[in-house]
This record gives sequence, C-alpha cells and structure tokens, in this order.
Amino acid sequence: MTLPDPIIDGPDEDAESAAPVDPSLSESPLDAYSRAVTRAVELVGPSVVAIEVRNRARPGGPRARRGPESRDGSGSGFIFTPDGFILTNSHVVHDAESIEVALTEGGRRRADLIGDDPETDLAVIRIEPPNLTPARLGDSRQIRVGQLVIAIGNPYGFQATVTAGVVSALGRSLRAASGRLIDNVIQTDAALNPGNSGGPLVTADGSVVGVNSAMILPAQGICFAIAATTVSFVAAQLMRHGRVRRSMIGIGGETVPVPRRFTRFHHLPVESGVRVLNVQEGSPAARAGVLAGDVIVGFGERDIAGIDDLQAELTDQVASRPHPLVILRGVERRTLEVVPAEG
Repeated sequence: MTLPDPIIDGPDEDAESAAPVDPSLSESPLDAYSRAVTRAVELVGPSVVAIEVRNRARPGGPRARRGPESRDGSGSGFIFTPDGFILTNSHVVHDAESIEVALTEGGRRRADLIGDDPETDLAVIRIEPPNLTPARLGDSRQIRVGQLVIAIGNPYGFQATVTAGVVSALGRSLRAASGRLIDNVIQTDAALNPGNSGGPLVTADGSVVGVNSAMILPAQGICFAIAATTVSFVAAQLMRHGRVRRSMIGIGGETVPVPRRFTRFHHLPVESGVRVLNVQEGSPAARAGVLAGDVIVGFGERDIAGIDDLQAELTDQVASRPHPLVILRGVERRTLEVVPAEG
C-alpha cells in the first residue's frame, strides 16, 4: 500500500502580519550598551564644561615670561545647579588668579571661585546664568562593582570627550595633595587622561555618582572618582561657608562590613562601620581609649555605617564637646566618650 504524501501547511501570512515583533529579540547586547551610553551623554553632556585657569604668578617665575594670554592649567567640571554652581577638582582651580569656563554648546564665561577643599580635592566655582543645564547628583551608595559608568571631560583640551567602562572597586582610599586620605573613592576603568579632572562619572540613567579625580600612570584602566555622597556634603559646605569646617578625632579608618552575627547579637541598625587603622598619638581618640582594630558604629546620636557618615558628623559644631563613640572591640560593644578637636 502506498501512503499519501503528508500535507505540510505553508506559513499563515495573516498570522505573521498580526504577530507583534519584539525588537529586543533581534537586538544585540552592543545595541543596548550603546543606547545606555548615548542616553547618559545626552542627559549630562550639556552640563559639562571645560575650565581654563591662570595661576598667581610667583616673583621671577616662568609665567612672567610667557605673556598675559598664556594658560596655566585646564580641567573639567559640571554644572549642578540652575543658578550656575559648578563642581570640579580643587587641584584644577586652587590658587587660581582667574578662571574661565567654556560651555558645551559654545561661549565662554568668567567664573568665580566659591570655595575649594584640598582635603577632598573638590571645589565649587560659579558662572552667571541664564540658559544653564544642571546635572543631577545621584547616590553613590547604590552603585555596584561591575556596573556601567561613563566619564565625560576634556582630556588634553579635546572638549566633551566620552569614555565608558565599569566600576572596578568601591571604598578605595586616595591620598589628596594635602596628605589626607580621601576615603570611599570609586575605582573605574573608564579611561581618564590629564584634563578629565573634575568631570562627572555618570551611570546609565544620567546620575552623577562621582567626580573624576585621578589616574595612575603608566597603569591602564586604574582611575578614581570622588564618590557623590562625599561630593554632596562638601559642595554644601563650600557653598555655605566657602570652606569645609571640620573637627577631628585623630584616626585613620576604612569602611568595613560588620558580621551579621554581631549586628544581630548587639541589635545594630547598621551592617557596616569604620574600622580604625591607626590612632594619632595625643589625639581625642587616643585620649578616649580608641585602639587600632576597633570598629566605630555610632557617634553622638547617629549610627555610623561608614567613613562618609563619620566625616559628615565631625563638623565644627561638635568640637570641644563630649560625644558618645560606640565601638565594637572583638565581640564586645563599648561606648567611649570622645571630645573632638577643631581641625
């Protein structure tokens, strides 16, 4: 017996035309990556500025022989308020005689130095509005290692240059020109070069999570940005006082996680704290009995989850007055009394 040939139905043209096509199914990962970078640049790019400075001439120094139109330094910055306040690095504008800003859409404006803080390598300058596009400061505590980040700046004078990479590490420490350690620094492999200093480090949603500050030469892909949580605190102080008014207790420290069994046993509301790396001799911390290895989890009425929290509490207003300092020493929880000194 001969079996009939099987009947094979052809494609239903009406069904095909009716079925919606999901663009994401045909989209490559590079397309999504490109869209994320492009969107971030469109949001933040108009806020980025090029900064050129003339430094104060030293008697007999080289500037006296270069003429009045010479440029002593350059860097980057970004507008972060509608009324013209700009964030940049302290080392870009420190000791500047005059500051000039070039906007992304064209035009140049004279800028005034509002304040700078070499301790965190941050500075605020200001230009006159109108028609300014501010960037949005984000929360750097929400970023994760491996997350996409974009750097925008003016390396070697090439304005509005974009590079992209990932967050390589969090919680790094970077030594400022003043000699003080800047804690909670973001490490990234987004390429930075001289002139990028002061520009924004941006996430895919257009939030500024850091201010690009330094790179290690001749290493490749090891670059650093001051975290936005530090930036927000310092910028507010500079805008209000022209400087950052601080007190000190005399420790070096780093943010570390607290083992969960300790947080449960001691009913701690935080899961991290500040591990004391060293204690300065004769400092308020030394007089209070703080030891290297202690983990600070509270100061005054505030829970301390990291370096930023402790630095934010050590303002000039807490100087010369006793405050409880809650520490973990081994498995014990102790409360010491510390009297911060103005610093």
